[in-house]
Amino acid sequence: MSERTPGKAGARGRLGFWQRLRLQVLLLGLIGLPRWLGLGALPRALTRQGRRERREGRERRERRERRPGRRSPLRTRRGIVQLLALALMAEVATAATTLHPPVGWAGDESAFPLPKPYFPVTTRFYTDPDNPAAQWVRGNPHDRRATVIRKRIADQPQAAWFTDTDQGRVEAQVRQVVRDARARGRLPVLVAYAIPHRDCGKHSSGGMADPSGYRNWISGFARGIGASRAIVILEPDALAHLTCLKRRQQTERYAELSYAGRTLRRQAAQARIYYDAGNSGWLPSSVMAERLERAGIDRYGDGIALNVSNFNATRDEVRYGLSVLRELRMPRLGAVIDTSRNGAGPTHDHRFCDPPGRKLGTPPTARTGIPGIDAYLWVKQPGQADGCAATAGLFVPGYAFRLTR
Repeated sequence: MSERTPGKAGARGRLGFWQRLRLQVLLLGLIGLPRWLGLGALPRALTRQGRRERREGRERRERRERRPGRRSPLRTRRGIVQLLALALMAEVATAATTLHPPVGWAGDESAFPLPKPYFPVTTRFYTDPDNPAAQWVRGNPHDRRATVIRKRIADQPQAAWFTDTDQGRVEAQVRQVVRDARARGRLPVLVAYAIPHRDCGKHSSGGMADPSGYRNWISGFARGIGASRAIVILEPDALAHLTCLKRRQQTERYAELSYAGRTLRRQAAQARIYYDAGNSGWLPSSVMAERLERAGIDRYGDGIALNVSNFNATRDEVRYGLSVLRELRMPRLGAVIDTSRNGAGPTHDHRFCDPPGRKLGTPPTARTGIPGIDAYLWVKQPGQADGCAATAGLFVPGYAFRLTR
């Protein structure tokens, strides 16, 4: 996979006009309340004359309060002021919390309602018995790391990636995976990753040689799915990486992604199509939404995929994903988030290529509880190198083991 350079910040919670006005009125109320109740201006109490007047007043009150059954009106009034001030401070705190909403905050749903998560919470995703971690465990049963890697990685549902440029082999491979998943009552996650100029010639370079070859490839991919149910992650990084392409190549890429979406919609009608939308540290949500529309998501897609092969925290991807969905303004679209390696979040410099100290993230589940967020998935297969620890796509047992710590 490619470098994800941190760009402009993704969508953040912002106070609207009426929220700002409310906060300002409450703050002014806290400042002006003592004067309104006749207690004088606050700054005067800090002067020498003010301190002397307070001392003399306190002595007079003490003499009056020695009389039985009498309560100081000023003390009563101060008690009321304190209660009102506490109430106002609570209101200010409540209003201020909208500046940084919690994970999953859906914002103003009256302006743009987000759909409920698409998949039932009981959805079980497919675990390929031949995923890279499982193959390594079978070949190294006596390795001291094998048990942990098997339980924490190999036995977990994760996506199957299809990168072979031979159309016939890819069609057969896809058909085999969806058949096995259907037989086990599981939902497979399939990654189509063969677009021309893939990864801009970097660690995961490759793909089909030209648009014509890609159209044939994606047609075979779709035929392999057929009438089966599946989740398709469509071409990671293809849209986020547009700027590395020449103008003609950019036009071709939009056409290729539109063709892929249209072909999958027609030939694999039961598949859910999620266009890759980069991640929260890459492009502004408005830019990504515009690219997604040009790639045909409004006509053929079911949602967006985020954080594929990256390490960003889930809460940041949720906020960014919801921002992109609101920019698209299509209530039927949802988002899936790759949580395979984001358990410790990103490094301080957002290193993308096999950074140290990372951890496994939330196991795959459809139980997100967040409108607009359909599932957390392991799209990247944990333990596979990004291209720095080893050749991109190669399973590295030491790297996999460290992810489980």
